[in-house]
Amino acid sequence: MNLRARIVDITTLAVDAIVNAANTKLAPGGGVCGAIHHAAGPELAAACERLAPCAPGEARLTPGFALPARFVIHAVGPVWHGGTQGEAEVLASAYRASLALARAKELESIAFPAISAGIYGYPLEAATAIAVATVRAELQTPSSIREVLFACFTQAALDAYAAELNPLSAGDQQSGG
Repeated sequence: MNLRARIVDITTLAVDAIVNAANTKLAPGGGVCGAIHHAAGPELAAACERLAPCAPGEARLTPGFALPARFVIHAVGPVWHGGTQGEAEVLASAYRASLALARAKELESIAFPAISAGIYGYPLEAATAIAVATVRAELQTPSSIREVLFACFTQAALDAYAAELNPLSAGDQQSGG
């Protein structure tokens, strides 16, 4: 199992699936969601419209259309409200739901952004800790998944993932495009 993080534009990855940090309407938005919709083309929005709504903690799967990735998994994370409204469990559920869809399609490679750590306001370090712990726990069950990449937009995100992936040698994580 290859579990790693690097700074990369998630829309450029030729993996089986990239994960979109989606909204409940699965509509084109800002940030990662907007970039994915723009790169995939208008067919993605039409496909998402047929699958909406998607509750926080759940995920839906569409083709990748014009993306190098074969599929897009649209995962809806929680909006941060201070951590007192079940945000951690909803975020973990979004990762579990994404991996369940990948397993169901027998996918081997998947790339995640930092779900909820952008406009939804989830603190980056807490979000990355949940992401890594949840993915590690889910991958204890044998499946087709061989590679998980945490696609980081910033050095701060890479540093947060590196601290969770290998706290004793965080400097070993890759950066660069």
